[in-house]
Amino acid sequence: MEGASEGRYANYFEVGHSAAEFLLECGLFHPGDLEPRMHTRIIASPTSAKVLMGLLRESLDRYQKTFGSIPDDPCE
Repeated sequence: MEGASEGRYANYFEVGHSAAEFLLECGLFHPGDLEPRMHTRIIASPTSAKVLMGLLRESLDRYQKTFGSIPDDPCE
């Protein structure tokens, strides 16, 4: 991979799947919006989705060990 990746902030997610792939839709949802504004779609094989899940779990565990527990409700 060459160059820097484009970063996009997301606070709204939808996940779907078929027998062959997982689909992760990312977007923004602000108070007062009627619907989220989706901007990024990631399509991955089931194996790659499982790897991503493991990486997220490991990263969240490290984060919480450093900064404390993350609330389940983002409004807390």
